[in-house]
Amino acid sequence: MYKKLLQQVGNQPFYPEKLTDTESTLDRMGNHYYEAIRRWWTVRPGLQSTFLTRVHVWGKEVAGIGEAERKGLIDTLRMDLRQWPGSLDVVARVFALIQEISHQRLGMRHYDMQLWGGWVMLNGMIAEMETGEGKTLTAVLAACTAALAGLPVHVITVNDYLAQRDSEILKPVYDAFGLRVGLVTHETDLEGRCVAYRCPVTYCTNKEVVFDYLKDRLQAGQRPHALRMMMERLCQPNRQTSQLRLRGLCYGIIDEADSILIDEARTPLIISGQGTNSYEEHVYRQALDIASLLEMRVHYKVDWLRKTLELTEEGQDRITDLVSNLTGFWAGKRWREELIHQALMALNLFIRDKEYLVRDGKVQIIDEFTGRVMADRSWEQGLHQLIEAKEGCEISTQNETLARISYQRFFRRYLWLGGMTGTAREVRRELWSIYRLRVQPIPTHRPMIRRSEGKRVYRTANAKWDAVVGRIAALHEKKRPVLVGTRSVVASEHLSALLEAQGFRHRVLNARQDQNEAEIVSQAGQLGQITIATNMAGRGTDIRLGEGVNDLGGLFVIATEPHEARRIDRQLFGRCGRQGDAGAYLSVASLEDELLSAYLLTKTGLLLRMGFKIFSPASWLGRMTVVAAQKKVERKHYLIRKELLKIDDSMKTTMAFSGASE
Repeated sequence: MYKKLLQQVGNQPFYPEKLTDTESTLDRMGNHYYEAIRRWWTVRPGLQSTFLTRVHVWGKEVAGIGEAERKGLIDTLRMDLRQWPGSLDVVARVFALIQEISHQRLGMRHYDMQLWGGWVMLNGMIAEMETGEGKTLTAVLAACTAALAGLPVHVITVNDYLAQRDSEILKPVYDAFGLRVGLVTHETDLEGRCVAYRCPVTYCTNKEVVFDYLKDRLQAGQRPHALRMMMERLCQPNRQTSQLRLRGLCYGIIDEADSILIDEARTPLIISGQGTNSYEEHVYRQALDIASLLEMRVHYKVDWLRKTLELTEEGQDRITDLVSNLTGFWAGKRWREELIHQALMALNLFIRDKEYLVRDGKVQIIDEFTGRVMADRSWEQGLHQLIEAKEGCEISTQNETLARISYQRFFRRYLWLGGMTGTAREVRRELWSIYRLRVQPIPTHRPMIRRSEGKRVYRTANAKWDAVVGRIAALHEKKRPVLVGTRSVVASEHLSALLEAQGFRHRVLNARQDQNEAEIVSQAGQLGQITIATNMAGRGTDIRLGEGVNDLGGLFVIATEPHEARRIDRQLFGRCGRQGDAGAYLSVASLEDELLSAYLLTKTGLLLRMGFKIFSPASWLGRMTVVAAQKKVERKHYLIRKELLKIDDSMKTTMAFSGASE
């Protein structure tokens, strides 16, 4: 399996990565069918039982192994991995030793399903494991095995907290194998990054590894063989002579793979340099003033479902009339209409405490999928400056794009890629078509007894919030813990105010309190606890039930608004019923929620709206409407990602990091 890969990595100095641009159509077709057959063969029926049996046999051999004997065995396994990479028996021996060392040093022994998940990831697939099944401990199996074989490994996760936590927890296991562990976070300086990426295993976030890759490419520029020369310096004894960060893209293990490869793949990663403002500050304010005089549905049309906006002919004529007394920039029809279009977007589609926060006099973007603040991000084409003007903030300088790449293009460049997540089945076709990643479901360690209480769809938002508060009150009276998920900061604070008015003590987790995320979420399963969280909901943080909570039915999760992807709803529901614990969840929505209100403006939606006057909140009509709206938006987002990939491919000949061979 890894033989060719190990040979490539061993042929230093060069920059290991897969250049998909150079493949012919025939090569792509051949690789497609070869990979499909190979992946099927590695998880074929009956193999799971065979593999686990061998791990158990070897586990008895290494039980209670001493220090000196362990070192000798590790040296033997290292040689065996390089001679017979991917051998079922060799990998089983390695997994058995990792399992024993994990038990000795961490007090945690891998379950059978974690062992199988490690095999799946090691073979270049995504292991779909339910929330709470121990994906962090599973990843060490694949990472340690690949690193022992000589492959530089990147374990990529969604935020700095998880990267730091996982590297610290698992460090004793890696130390036992003589493998150094590196950590790259947003705060890591250049020297620290170079040191971290030299380690056999490096924990990092998706954004940091992509930006470091782009910076390496920018440093090399268009010079022929620049990366090869930099790698040669890197391989010399005095490694400080090279400022190269990465050692290439060899083997990546992606945690929360659906979030990184799908949800965040709609936006390209861009490195910008300091530019100059295209317009003076007063021009932005004039644009907002003019935009506020335009009338919706007459001068412009808004597609709320797609979050797009289009000027009508009447709108274009109206703009011409409004700027007739203005000179300079406003004389150009194309430029003024583009700026007014952006101003209308800022006024209508970008809402404070939903798409962004204003903190310390600055506009900070909120990630719609995680609920976290992205302080170092900004919108393009003057939109960020228009929102700053709208909020009365100091106008920042527009940045000039130096380099860009999409997640699709970047992650396809890894020579070997695996991953794990709890929610991937809905996007399995896209993961295969774009990344050649097969999704392999992993059975749960214990039977799942999580219970669904269905969906409730109310006609108004007020009726929805009354129902939510009423349900929380009934559960709290029994001391049963409740976790309530909201889509935005403003929704979480609105519910918080309603609970305060009723005298209920609770905790709130949103973009304003994201520093305390792990601590807040970890306590959500305690007796009588009420927690309100945006869709960050502490992914990766274990929620342990307090004493007596399981007897009450476990943690109860309430989703107060459907998300744009069904997977994100399932991520929230996965907060309860972990590892065989009791738990239940309920989905609540209203026709005034953003997703449903936009969908009900469509032709199909208008017919459905009439039915809500007859049917109850728990009827089939509400469930059908939510699913239909989510499918429509999921399709829209898929097309956006597809278009982004086309744009990225078309730019490959104009960017320094495009992938042309140096």
